[in-house]
Formats: sequence, C-alpha cells, structure tokens
Amino acid sequence: MSGDVIEIFLVEDNDGDVFLARKAFEKLTRPYRITVANDGETALRMLRKEGEYQETPHPHLIFLDINLPGKDGKRVLLDIKNDENLRRVPVIVLSSSKAEHDILQVYNDLASAYICKPNTIDDFRNIVAAVDTFWFGHCILPKR
Repeated sequence: MSGDVIEIFLVEDNDGDVFLARKAFEKLTRPYRITVANDGETALRMLRKEGEYQETPHPHLIFLDINLPGKDGKRVLLDIKNDENLRRVPVIVLSSSKAEHDILQVYNDLASAYICKPNTIDDFRNIVAAVDTFWFGHCILPKR
C-alpha cells in the first residue's frame, strides 16, 4: 500500500479503547483513517453503506470487539463473512476475552486473527505496529 490512506474500521463500544487505538495509530508513518462504530448494528449499516452511511469508506482492515451492545461481534463477524462485498476484508478480533470457546468460534467463523486487548498504550502501540508491518508491509490485500 504505497501512499494511499489506509482505511481502518474499528467496531468498539468502549470510548477508552477507541482513544487508545487512535493514539496508537498516530505514531505510524503510513497514513491511516479510522472509522468507528459503537455497536454491531451500526457497524453493519456503515459497512454496507446504508442510509446516512453511504459515504463510509470501504475498509482495508476491520478491528472487531466481540462484546458489543445489541448485535454482538460474533454475529457481526458472521454477517461480514457472508456478505459478498465484505468477506475479503481481514477482520481482527480485538477482545478482552481469553475464553477458548470465543477464540475457536471466531476462527471457525473466519476471523483473520484474535488479539487480546492490551492494557497500556505502549502495548496497544506494539500491537498496532505489528499489524501495520504485517498487513500493510508484507501482505497483498485485494483492491476491494
């Protein structure tokens, strides 16, 4: 990804975690834009460009919390992977859960990765830097 703005879609209901994510991405050299949805239903409407969300950019990568109000992240993941226009977007589950059944379920439902939420800004920056290097430095992602 050379020079283009990288579109990150963050599905997260915790304002503190949204703040940490934004701060972590600020330190990177590639240009990122983060779009945030605070619940599963809104996330899907935004990703599908429904109604008032027609201008939502198509993401290069989705960070998805599984513990969301309303439609939880596991159901959002299933909807993403069953949608012809979204299924190729890598989805990184970012959750505080370390439960084996959660990890198995999201991988069975085609999550690209499962990362436990970090507790500090430094840990969050390390995760974001690793994601940046791997997904946007080494991987070749489809144009859409």
